[in-house]
Amino acid sequence: MDTITLLSAAEQVAAHLREALLREGSSGTIAGVRPLATDLGVNRKTVERALNQLEREGLLVAQGVGRRRRVVLPKDHAPPALRVAMLLYEPQAQTEGWLMESQHLLQEAGHGAFFADKSLLELQMNVKRVSRLVQKTEADAWVVIGGSRQVLEWFAQQDTPVFALFGRYQGLSVAGTKPDHVPAFAAATRHLAGLGHRRIALLARPERRLPKLGRAERAFLEELKAHGIQTGSFNLPHWEGSPESLHQCLESLFSKTPPTALILPEAPMYFAVQQFLGNRGLRVSQDVSLVCADGDRSFEWCRPTVAHISWDFRPVVRRVVRWTNNVAKGKDDRRQSFTKAEFVAGGTVGALKV
Repeated sequence: MDTITLLSAAEQVAAHLREALLREGSSGTIAGVRPLATDLGVNRKTVERALNQLEREGLLVAQGVGRRRRVVLPKDHAPPALRVAMLLYEPQAQTEGWLMESQHLLQEAGHGAFFADKSLLELQMNVKRVSRLVQKTEADAWVVIGGSRQVLEWFAQQDTPVFALFGRYQGLSVAGTKPDHVPAFAAATRHLAGLGHRRIALLARPERRLPKLGRAERAFLEELKAHGIQTGSFNLPHWEGSPESLHQCLESLFSKTPPTALILPEAPMYFAVQQFLGNRGLRVSQDVSLVCADGDRSFEWCRPTVAHISWDFRPVVRRVVRWTNNVAKGKDDRRQSFTKAEFVAGGTVGALKV
């Protein structure tokens, strides 16, 4: 029969601290004797002996009286893999090329990347529903795609690290990245106004309008004003974000004084509006100009070419992977960044008929 080795209190504390330091991948300093004794519920002498043991192992290095011990991870220590939950804006986003690439590179880096059971639209951007989903999901970190201000504010208050992809994260203490749509929106609006368009509507989703306008939407209105165009609810009409609400909005817009140009947030909406116009006998570019505020692979097959806003997804993907690796190493990474976006003129935009 194998003998049983009983660990002393100091050895148990050393084992607990050793496991925590290696799991967190910390390369900074460890708390002092007093706070550790309080947190662990043991006396200071036990903690001191445990720390001395970790010094002998080389995991800790003393830095002098009154200074915290420095953590020195083994050279062959690999950062722990994280379970990264990706909270999508809508279920269909799973097929987006950049999102699939993000998941693939995270898995290559040794992390477990998976999609949450529900999307933000399925949860209706409801903070209580998001909270319940997060509580029942086993994840070490979250990547939230297209979150509203309220949703991202809630995530910013949680202990679990979060990365905001797109969405209204500016001013919050969370990491994030997205294309800088402000110059591109201004360029698209300027291009339309230069072609004589005065009745231009941007069908921004609700989370881009509430609780206040996003930067790109403000840039759109400011560019209209710069061309002497009076702005109002016609330019940024209210709709709820559903297909039914979109068509109701279009019916209302085209019932009296129809717009001559529309800026649409995403490719699915672009094709829905194209169908709406076709059913009314209206031709794209000749009767109504269309701009999509995002790119899509299917646009390569379209003739005439689709006017849209283009951005390179590679810096976005690299930033997500870099953030995850930083979190795995115990770093508090909350840096926010932009990637360049630009307006690409296409055949779906034409001069206003006089």
